[in-house]
Amino acid sequence: MNKTYRLTLGIVAGLVVALILIVLYQNSYKMTEEKIQIATPKGVLTGTLALPKNYSGKIGLVVFVHGDGPINDTYDDGYKPLWERFASKGYASLSLNKPGINGAPGNWLEQSMEDRAQEIRYAVDWAKTLPMIDKHKIGLWGASQAGWVIPKIVKEEHDIAFSILVSPAVNWITQGQFNTRKELEQEGASPQQIKKRLDYDQKILQLLKKHASYEKYLSMADPENIIPKERWSFIGKNFRSDSTEELSYLKSPVLLVLAGKDMNVDVKDTERVYRQKISPELLSVIHLPEVDHSMMNEQIAHSKPLTFLTAIFAPRQLVNSEYLKILADYVSQH
Repeated sequence: MNKTYRLTLGIVAGLVVALILIVLYQNSYKMTEEKIQIATPKGVLTGTLALPKNYSGKIGLVVFVHGDGPINDTYDDGYKPLWERFASKGYASLSLNKPGINGAPGNWLEQSMEDRAQEIRYAVDWAKTLPMIDKHKIGLWGASQAGWVIPKIVKEEHDIAFSILVSPAVNWITQGQFNTRKELEQEGASPQQIKKRLDYDQKILQLLKKHASYEKYLSMADPENIIPKERWSFIGKNFRSDSTEELSYLKSPVLLVLAGKDMNVDVKDTERVYRQKISPELLSVIHLPEVDHSMMNEQIAHSKPLTFLTAIFAPRQLVNSEYLKILADYVSQH
């Protein structure tokens, strides 16, 4: 009995060790990560600089511009598979913590889109001082809400080599309406229920346009769908965001990546506006039919257990592999 018990215990221990080794291997990336701090007139920016291993000479750089939400520098490690691909092409990646995240000073909910753009300008200027960075090969990557930030950045940073925009929105208000409708349709809401919700959202929009106080908002808000006070302030600063005219500032190559299963952004409208406002010789458009707004494969994105297990045991599989390859090849061409 003791011998059998010891044998079983040994097998279990061996499996546990093997499992730990697999997790460690899957979460190790072929790049070097350095935590950085950037002093600016508006405070310290913190983040990560991911460098290729064993590089020589000057290398390019991709500066990351986040979407909405309390995002840290690594996007909870979600950026790392893409950083690794960029590193394989001789490009570093630079990503910041949003203010108030990971101990960074400030509060991201107090920012306007121009505030966010200014942060990235500071980061680009800092990167240009690094001896290993080729200042002529600095590009931007941005997702979702970054569609309102990147055009503001390139307006001032004229030497940006390229911009990669992933599922960017064009107009804040119409994007919100599209997202609301799609989510309600997925939940099985009736046309009448959808109309009722959109009518309610229009009343909230009118409050925003009148610069109504938070207390005024609370007096008419749906008690089951209350917007927190800080979020109300953030929306008030940014709900008029529209990149339509600012897209004309993009004078270097642009890669627009659109998701076939996007419920957040009307990708047809986004593509229409980008094609109208950006010179055809500068714009490349990629459609990925099976991915959602975050570039995750649909079958993974719709299952929280599968998402969790994939993040632990195969994190490189969270993001669509074709997406990773396309972006890596794009930077290598620029």
